[in-house]
Amino acid sequence: MDAGASQIGRRFHLTYTIQGVRKLLVRNGWSCQVPARRAIERDDDAVAGWVKEVWPCAEDSRRPMEPGSSSRTRPDSP
Repeated sequence: MDAGASQIGRRFHLTYTIQGVRKLLVRNGWSCQVPARRAIERDDDAVAGWVKEVWPCAEDSRRPMEPGSSSRTRPDSP
């Protein structure tokens, strides 16, 4: 299964084929880009450690979604 399709499945509990993911991306103005080659300097062990240790902390520190005004100049009033 494609990485994008598996990400969509985990996040939204939906299943898509690779072609379905491509159609979603194109419909929203994105393109399927795959690197032609992997960087020689890439350290897979360091990447795996970062994903395991740092990413969960970064993901948890995102601002929670709160209802409010879409205007930057006029915030939501009570």
